[in-house]
Amino acid sequence: MTSVREALHGRRSVRAFLDRPVERTLIEDLLTLAGRAPSGGNLQPWQVNVVAGDARQRVIDTVREVQATHPFGEPEPEYSVYPKPLGEPWRSRRFACGETMYASVGLPREDKMGRLVQVAKNFEFFGAPVGLFLSTHKNMQPGQWSDLGMFLQSFMLSAHEAGLGSCAQESWAIYPHAVKQAVGIEADFTLFCGLALGYADPDAAINSTQTSRAPLDEIVSFDGFDANGSGTAAILT
Repeated sequence: MTSVREALHGRRSVRAFLDRPVERTLIEDLLTLAGRAPSGGNLQPWQVNVVAGDARQRVIDTVREVQATHPFGEPEPEYSVYPKPLGEPWRSRRFACGETMYASVGLPREDKMGRLVQVAKNFEFFGAPVGLFLSTHKNMQPGQWSDLGMFLQSFMLSAHEAGLGSCAQESWAIYPHAVKQAVGIEADFTLFCGLALGYADPDAAINSTQTSRAPLDEIVSFDGFDANGSGTAAILT
């Protein structure tokens, strides 16, 4: 059995999938496991819509129709995926992520068309046979949005353990009204993201992409530890 450590190290954002179906019973099991994710007050503020077959194609076709007049997203998105402007160090991290991914498939910066073709694959689930959409009620606050992230991570790690590949896709959030119409998400829910799910193509170079992570001294501070590095409870006097 895959350990949590192995799953965290082994999970990748998969962007090329095999033409192999995923059984509904397996997806149900993974969603049940992900439902054990923590949430404040046990609100479980996630709503999941799973599409395959004709339903999957309906989403692709609906968004493609809107893209004809709005290639960079709908005029009124429900939220901004990234802050504007995106400051440092986050801008550099995002840039490095993109360069690593494009390099894996031989797309230099000057190949604008090639990169646009790769981006467009987002809206075909990268060829994955199953798509998931995660949404939450518009009344929910930032605390509940963090719960969505924990649910999503729990699902992706469980999928990895089961031998599946996945890719969380915030890209769908720039076409929220088209997706919600195609999938049947109620108007008083906010579309958080999509997710591509299937069996990873082991021969696809793009699936070998491994992004870097910031060192601990850049993102973590420690206080209250003794000279040996042990954390101890305060001594009451």
